[in-house]
Amino acid sequence: MTQPLLMITELFLPTKGGSAVSFDDDFRRLGEKEVHIVTADVPGAKEFDLEHPNSIYRLTLKRCPWIKPESLLMYLNLLQKSLWLTLSKRVTAIFAGRALPEGFIALLVGRLTGCNVLIYAHGEELTGWGRGKKFQAMCFTLRHANWLLANSENTRDTLINLIGVAPERIVITLPTVDEERFHPDLDDGDVRNTAGISKDKKLILSVGRLQQRKGFDNTLRSLPLLVKEGLDVEYALIGTGEDLDSLQQLAQELGVAERVHFLGHVSYDDLPRWYNSCDLFVMPNRDIDGDSEGFGLVFLEAAASGKAAISGTAGGTGSAVIDGETGLRVEGESITEIAKGIAYLLQNPEKAQAMGDKARARVLDNFTHIRRIKQLREHLAKKV
Repeated sequence: MTQPLLMITELFLPTKGGSAVSFDDDFRRLGEKEVHIVTADVPGAKEFDLEHPNSIYRLTLKRCPWIKPESLLMYLNLLQKSLWLTLSKRVTAIFAGRALPEGFIALLVGRLTGCNVLIYAHGEELTGWGRGKKFQAMCFTLRHANWLLANSENTRDTLINLIGVAPERIVITLPTVDEERFHPDLDDGDVRNTAGISKDKKLILSVGRLQQRKGFDNTLRSLPLLVKEGLDVEYALIGTGEDLDSLQQLAQELGVAERVHFLGHVSYDDLPRWYNSCDLFVMPNRDIDGDSEGFGLVFLEAAASGKAAISGTAGGTGSAVIDGETGLRVEGESITEIAKGIAYLLQNPEKAQAMGDKARARVLDNFTHIRRIKQLREHLAKKV
């Protein structure tokens, strides 16, 4: 029987997003009902939890603007439930999805019970707090955890140089992707036809939350340049988010709306099919006031599907896309660079295919669940 574990996270499936998917993957593999997940109550949670192998406890985690600090009730709810579970279930190690608020609660419960505390560090959450009290609280939490689980070299460097974490407390736990769900030989199910995209057209694909740092707006701005160069290209975006209206308006203003397909959320089965149906995956991420991509799980999904990718140069995406080998890294603020990179790979399909093949091989060598879970188990009770 696996030792009892506790995971405290505001983000967990069925909430959308790479972190929620990654956490679900980890804890399904770390154990069954002896693994206890404390997380937020979200739409669809009741149905999702019924068949989940872990024990999941849902709380109302909302900030209240009439209370100072606004997150006080959230912290109290997390603390009460987490401390009770740790004592009653004889938990031996506590994970936290990020430093605040989950990591602070995990650290407090860990100190009260003697449990090891392991906090995930993603990258983007480390640089967006300014330098005020929240930043100081984050630094304190991260510096005192037993282990920090960094998703990339870039995140490790940020923890050391910005936060002041001792290097020996950091474990680089590379993200993973389901290489059997995402693979190059999958029947695409003719998903192009469902969106009215003919197979004789070049298709670039983006997947992710529709927000500025992903660079979807600059990908749109590159389309007129590609068309001018003679490329009959169409663009599919999968995802939802706050920038949907502005992106749709931008496509209209650029005169490329007929080439752009906003697909919203697609089904579990169709997502791998879209990767298979595209010619190139594109997400030219950039830094927006300290908000940057920590890694980019979608790059691994594309890689596992045997597709070359274009990323930005900001954040930790250099661990996901190897420039010139598995794709291209371009300056996400430069429309010209983005268009040049897309055009090069679309006009040189043999080169793009070779990069996609290398990307798939790299996934199998470095980004498997077996490797990551082994790392996590090694540090459950290990002291620095």
